[in-house]
Amino acid sequence: MSAPLHPPAAEVVEADVARALAEDIGSGDVTAALLPDVPEIAYVLCKEEAVICGRPWFDACHRALDPQVRIDWHVAEGDHVAAGTVVATLAGRSRALVTGERTGLNFLQTLSGTATTTAAYVQAVAGTGTRILDTRKTLPGLRQAQKYAVRAGGGDNHRHGLYDTVMLKENHVRVAGSVAAAIAAARAQLPDLPLVVEVETLEQLREALDAGCERILVDDFSADQRREAVRIARGHPHDGRIPLEVSGGVDLAGLRAIAEDGVDVISIGALTKHVRAIDLSMKLGPAPTT
Repeated sequence: MSAPLHPPAAEVVEADVARALAEDIGSGDVTAALLPDVPEIAYVLCKEEAVICGRPWFDACHRALDPQVRIDWHVAEGDHVAAGTVVATLAGRSRALVTGERTGLNFLQTLSGTATTTAAYVQAVAGTGTRILDTRKTLPGLRQAQKYAVRAGGGDNHRHGLYDTVMLKENHVRVAGSVAAAIAAARAQLPDLPLVVEVETLEQLREALDAGCERILVDDFSADQRREAVRIARGHPHDGRIPLEVSGGVDLAGLRAIAEDGVDVISIGALTKHVRAIDLSMKLGPAPTT
């Protein structure tokens, strides 16, 4: 992985779980109430090849309902697993296990889906030196969870929100009069924040390189323009000090060609926006032996 994998703070995970349990349980789980409340065991089965992610949320769901539940994970967060893998076993109260099943799996299947998709994009650019970034196109209320899942899949995070990075786009440039003027205004007002600048032409690229920023996004460049942008950014006097980013209209099929042009990062909204949940199930009883 490109960076150590640390989950969000416990209070973030617990708040996500509290909202999810509240919407599912409401005034009470009437179906679980039909079961005798006795000690029971269960297992979680992954039915397809995947990158597993979401253990903190799954654990928090079940511990919120049964603080004494025992959860034994057979795989680590971020592990690639084959179809048919038993990823976890549980021992606790039968009603709590049944009540927490769907909410726990919802987190696990959604975040594993993001991690699995990210891993495919990371693998597509392996060996090129290009990094894969996410975007702010996340499920409402689950941004920290999904950005964690991107890291579990081997990707990196773009800005977390509108508060932690200044991003200058065409509207800022139009109002300021030029790329250089927009950069100067941003630096004057927000000198301590990272600055990313979107450019639409090679002339604007040169202007941004001369003015200075943390990263430059080349927007809607053709392949020839993109390669020329890399040549300019890596040549004298800039010497590759400011990374180049590509975003928008990027799919898995065309990803490696873009990376081989020499850009430093590619940001992809599909990692978190186009979620396909991984097929997981949780069943009461002993785990299958094969």
